[in-house]
Amino acid sequence: MNRISETDLILNADGSVYHLNLLPGDVAGTVITVGDPDRVGEVSKYFDHIELKKSKREFTTHTGTVGGKRLTVLSTGIGTDNIDIVMNELDALVNIDLSTRQPKKEIKSLDIVRIGTSGAIQADIPVDSLLVSEMAFGMDTLMHYYQQRLSAVEQQLINEFKAALPGIHPFTPYVASADRSLIGLLAKGLPQGITISAPGFYAPQGREVRAKLATAGLMEAIQRFSLGTQHITNLEMETAGIYGMASILGHRAISFNVILANRITQQFSMQPQQIIDASIRQVLERLTVLK
Repeated sequence: MNRISETDLILNADGSVYHLNLLPGDVAGTVITVGDPDRVGEVSKYFDHIELKKSKREFTTHTGTVGGKRLTVLSTGIGTDNIDIVMNELDALVNIDLSTRQPKKEIKSLDIVRIGTSGAIQADIPVDSLLVSEMAFGMDTLMHYYQQRLSAVEQQLINEFKAALPGIHPFTPYVASADRSLIGLLAKGLPQGITISAPGFYAPQGREVRAKLATAGLMEAIQRFSLGTQHITNLEMETAGIYGMASILGHRAISFNVILANRITQQFSMQPQQIIDASIRQVLERLTVLK
């Protein structure tokens, strides 16, 4: 492969990747992603030891150990545009020789574990529960810029989903899946479903404050969609991008959704911070099985 140019992969003066401000040794093999920079500390406070703290823009990183396992927790900010940055720069840190700007001969696979908040769109999903995204539909455009290979199951699912949407809508959704081995290792006993990753919090998730929605019936179509036993369970803003980028770069990814709201019953958690904290502790306990 040709040398990767200075403008395709930008490095800082100290050799760290441009946005994350990280060096290759700063990143553990398992990376927990959170949206909010302040939530990084809410995760790392449970580390037995913190060896590294770095921050640049909305990207805050702590690396340390829990029970002898080395972990990195990294804030992505909100949205799949930031996921594009995070996933590419994490991959560069482990799979590109930054001195020669050449891909390494042996490609390393990271475990990417998202812990994020979400809203349920099925009445039977309780507020304050923890749900795992088995698959995700992206309502943004990120994966349309990359060469993405779909399985037969994913292709059927996206075809059926497109057909179920209202006739006039301004987007072409994509689909991406969690890593099956991580689902088997980390999701036991937890509800699973299909997640919608929206490119915004208000109209893209069916919220109408003063500005009027352009696509009538979109949220109703999303809520009604099913294929066999599969249906859409929740809305958030990053999972599809993480799954899609992980798949094409050869990493493993799983997304844990802390259900703070139910859009159908119009309930919101009475104790969101306590529920987020309990979910963080539960995910950390589950991560001890990863080698």
